[in-house]
Amino acid sequence: MSERPSLTALARTFNQIALASFGGGLSAWSREILVVKKQWMEDGEFLSAVTMCRILPGANQINLAVFVGVKFRGIPGALAAVFGLTLVPVLIVLALAYFYFQFHQVPAVAGILKGAAAAAVALTLSMVFKTGKKCLVGLVPLLLFLAVFLMNGIFRWPLLACLSLLAPLALAWAWPKKLKP
Repeated sequence: MSERPSLTALARTFNQIALASFGGGLSAWSREILVVKKQWMEDGEFLSAVTMCRILPGANQINLAVFVGVKFRGIPGALAAVFGLTLVPVLIVLALAYFYFQFHQVPAVAGILKGAAAAAVALTLSMVFKTGKKCLVGLVPLLLFLAVFLMNGIFRWPLLACLSLLAPLALAWAWPKKLKP
């Protein structure tokens, strides 16, 4: 992208991400909009940003909004992106919470929530397959992915413990090697 987006464009884009991914799947929609549609980032940069945003304290998508906002417009860009990501969803959640507590005993409400959860899982899996094809090339990245999946996803080890064990291995593998003359 040759021109950097305006503050309004940042707010609108992150609002679009938030509203399109209602019920989950924010990472999948973020990738779809930031990488595919807007082309503000490439897959590699997006994956690096999302990885950093997940290991830093705070909400992953808020961190990503700050990252993208700062990249293009500094602190005002970060504020615009976070504002776009949060304002309308907060208003919607407040309205939905009111209606949920009024009608939570209705069986159809539970069915709707289960359907939304299934859609969110499908979106997340879709992102895993799309990005996995590009970054899980070779035996070492695949083994690192499987190790994290087993440790955190199956055995439920804390993320910090998984990172403490596997991050040094990943860094050692990825560290640039000296070129021989």
